Formats: sequence, structure tokens, C-alpha cells
Amino acid sequence: MATIKFSICNEVFGSEQTLSDWKTICEYSASIGYDGIEIAPFTFAANVNDISGEQRSEIKKIASDNGLEISGLHWLLVSPPGLHINGIDEKLRAETVEYLRALIDFAGDVGAPAMIFGSPKARFIEDDFYSTWQRTVESYQKVVDTLTERNVLLCQEALPLPECDFIQNCEEAQRMVDAVNHPQFRLMLDVKSLSAEPQSPADLIRAYGKNCAHFHANDANRRAPGYGDTDFKPIFQALRDVDYSGWVSLEPFDYSPDPQTLARESLNYLKGCLDAS
Repeated sequence: MATIKFSICNEVFGSEQTLSDWKTICEYSASIGYDGIEIAPFTFAANVNDISGEQRSEIKKIASDNGLEISGLHWLLVSPPGLHINGIDEKLRAETVEYLRALIDFAGDVGAPAMIFGSPKARFIEDDFYSTWQRTVESYQKVVDTLTERNVLLCQEALPLPECDFIQNCEEAQRMVDAVNHPQFRLMLDVKSLSAEPQSPADLIRAYGKNCAHFHANDANRRAPGYGDTDFKPIFQALRDVDYSGWVSLEPFDYSPDPQTLARESLNYLKGCLDAS
């Protein structure tokens, strides 16, 4: 049977984190039963290049000392401000590609196997869909050698309106994966985004899950799983049906009632749903 592991995204516990904060977060996450933790790089520095080699080693060591794996990176292009993967400005696109390479190196240094490309403000359409699509494919293809060198996956996330006007559904995300056509460029699925489509999340997982390399768990209402109407039992059954083996990473956008409580209660809810499936 495929093995599913649970992680939590670190920005749940605060948007700015020192190594001392990181240690506390890792200790707590491990104590309540998480297998891993996912990093939003902006929580450590506005520019990933400012995170020293010594700090990277310590980030990895603190997680490992607490029995946690670093499951991935997400919120890749929150900062520095203004980056754009498919913008008309050629110089800005080149800067964005170079920053993606820096993020890949950071992922490799801390042992993160995957990077999730959501970043809606860094991929909006400036002119027309076709031109935007072509520029996006070209930008992604410029980083695949670095992905291979560092053994990191870059995973395309679909984001619906009102968050994003480009690559809004699973079908478009899969088409982008097919267009880039490289084993280190994969698909990821997110429950909140799946819930915006006409089909059920479970049906979409069965349709696209064989190509999925990472999975984000959240309720359709943007809260943590278990704090809304989204039923995760059929979601886990669908993941089992496609033999998904990998991370289910908790990524809420609303941190009520508080980070510690939601982290604990949501994990218990998810594990219960997994057992029931």
C-alpha cells in the first residue's frame, strides 16, 4: 500500500522566523505527530540568497534532529517583489529565472525534494494567453538543468480566480507539465483549488493524481482541514485509488483558532480520514 506522510507549512506559525523560532516550530510539529515540514522561503529572508550556507545547514539539522523531513518549498516568488515568470519584460523574466535557480539551490541545500509553483502575482497575463504560455514554457525549460543537478522537482499548481488568471485548473496545469516535458517538472494538487472546479476533488484526483508529485491539504473555505465542509475521506480514498505515495502537506490560509490548535486538530482529523478510507 502507498505510504502517505503528513507535513505542515511553516508560515502557519509566523511570517518571520529566526533559527530559534524554527527550532520551536520543529519541536512542536514533531511532538504532535507530523512527519515533515514545508518551508516558505520568505519566512527566513526576503531574498533566499541572504540565507547563508551555515543557516541552511542549521535549518536542515534542526528539522532532522526532531525527526522531521523537509517536504518542500512553496510561496516561491512572494519576495523579492516584482518577479514575473512570464512577463513581457525580458530582463525581468531573466531575473526571475535566475531567482528560481537560487531557490532550487536552497531546496537542494536543505534537503527539500520539491518546489511548488503557485505565486499568482508572479504569473499573471500581461498581453494574451498564447504569448504568456510560450514565455512560461521557455522560462521553466531554462531551470530544468539546475533541477536535475540538485535532484529537485518543480511542481505546477493550478490557481483559480480571483487569485490568478493563468493556469487556473488541473487541465491547464497538466498541459503545462506536458509542454515543459521534463521529468523534474511535475504536477501538484491542492484541495482548495480543486474545490473551485466543476468536478469533485476526488474525481479530479482520479483523473490527474497519477501525475501528482505533491499534495496540499486545506478546506475550500481556506481554513485548515476539519474546519469546514470539505470531506477528506473521499479525497484520501481517491489518493489511495491512484496509489499516491508522498506528502500531504497542511496549507491553510486562515490560521484560526491559533496555529498550535489548528496544527494539532487538523492532523488528527486528516489521520482519521485516512484511516477511514
